[in-house]
Amino acid sequence: MNIIIIGAGALGTYFGARWIESGANVSFFVREGRKKQIEREGLQVTSVKGDTRISSPTLLTNPSQASAPNLVLLGVKGYHLDETIPVLKEFVAKGAKVLPILNGIEHISILKEELGEEAVLGGLSYIIATLDNRGHVHHTSELHELIFGPLHPSQKEICATLNEINERANFNSQLTSTIEEEMWKKYMFISAMSGITTAGDIHTGTIRAIPETLKLVENVMMEIKTLASYYDVHINQEDIDRRMKSFHSLPYEATSSMHQDKRKKNNLEVEHLQGGALRLAEKVELKLPYTETLYRLIKPYETQNI
Repeated sequence: MNIIIIGAGALGTYFGARWIESGANVSFFVREGRKKQIEREGLQVTSVKGDTRISSPTLLTNPSQASAPNLVLLGVKGYHLDETIPVLKEFVAKGAKVLPILNGIEHISILKEELGEEAVLGGLSYIIATLDNRGHVHHTSELHELIFGPLHPSQKEICATLNEINERANFNSQLTSTIEEEMWKKYMFISAMSGITTAGDIHTGTIRAIPETLKLVENVMMEIKTLASYYDVHINQEDIDRRMKSFHSLPYEATSSMHQDKRKKNNLEVEHLQGGALRLAEKVELKLPYTETLYRLIKPYETQNI
């Protein structure tokens, strides 16, 4: 299988490096600036699960350079989604399936509309990792999980092949027949964690220490649970309880990627995450007051133009 990574940030670089480490054929589709950085610095992962370094990875800057792609792992930030569509169309025309692991849920319908239903798999990841100023990955928790599955019957074969590849790689992988439900469950969790850490500019440990603030985590998750039910995805109270338990197990200093971006004065995914939930809610005439409040508090920092 020929795998192409679009989005050589912390997430894409981590999984790409782990695949290469296990012997898979992986290329990275990158911009010129990132290409020069990787050529100068290589790709390096420093991880609690084991370090690895890829000295000379295969880098692409034009879709024409890929002859027979089978799978594209899409790991960009939500605000970069639109600009990847023309490139994805070229890869799909060559026979590739697309596995998006963006935070959120709205991007799935966008990609299906642009690329066709048979081209888009379902996927998500759980990982806490960042890039340093050399473009190297720092992975700081036990979490390094890739969950994926078919959204169309025609995708079962490629999912099975990818599952075999993942069994040899140094990360946790799960092939599931209920991937849409799993994506909503993560969306429920990340909506709360990203929203509260970013709006409040606080770590998870601080949130856990204040009962009134901790209650907000559950309230946001309940809103997304209700929203999911309007889209025929049913999440139960046990799912919320499990994610609250996960929230309690995070290190004190743990935070969301959006909060990290806010501190670095990078662009924020608020429109893709909280904004996406509000647009989906509007379509079914549902109100999400907690999510809307977080959205309005974070929105001024979206492009750090304050």
